[in-house]
Amino acid sequence: MTALSLLSVAAAAPKHLDPLKLFLDADIVVQLVMAGLILASIWVWAIVVSFGLRHRAVSRNCDAYERDFWKATDIDAFQAERDKGDVPSAKVAGAGLAEWRRSVSGKGIDKQGTRERLAQAMDSAIAGEAEKLSERLNFLATVGAVAPFVGLFGTVWGIMNSFFQIGQQQNSSLAVVAPGISEALFATAIGLFAAIPAVIAYNRFTHRVDQIEARLQRFADKLHASLSRELEAL
Repeated sequence: MTALSLLSVAAAAPKHLDPLKLFLDADIVVQLVMAGLILASIWVWAIVVSFGLRHRAVSRNCDAYERDFWKATDIDAFQAERDKGDVPSAKVAGAGLAEWRRSVSGKGIDKQGTRERLAQAMDSAIAGEAEKLSERLNFLATVGAVAPFVGLFGTVWGIMNSFFQIGQQQNSSLAVVAPGISEALFATAIGLFAAIPAVIAYNRFTHRVDQIEARLQRFADKLHASLSRELEAL
């Protein structure tokens, strides 16, 4: 290769990485891998935004409900008025009060059994609310665990294709190998781009769900103690 041709190649070479060009020039298998990872990344960020908004709304609604609940003079009337929205604290209180009404409606009251049933009813409601809050977090865990390996598969396939091109052209120069390897490594980069936010978000949101669950448990314990005192007076 002459000095003039070397200069012309250098002038034509891109000055920076073009992600779109890397995607369009990649093998069809690598393109499918990249497209799947990009879609997964978009869905991860959609979950991140929606969960963040929902968590703030749940915390705000629980604050308002619990504050007004302990101020209410007629709990049954208050519960009938406020147990219409999707408020976890209201669901827990509703489960406890429903069990309380069933347990004390008969002639003979089993006080110890009533306490146990109250705890079980509210614990079941807490578990249901926590499960409802975390229902989409398993997707974040899946993306965080699988996306790097999917990207690696695209990279391995792209490098295999590059070596195949070397054999076809019988030319092992860097100009032949580099584009294919760049496209292949881009798949791993997209995999990491999808996985890293998913892992961070999963850990953070799991902690938030645990916080809400602990908060509901404290509310249930307080309500259980209040109903137990009323039970002693019967």
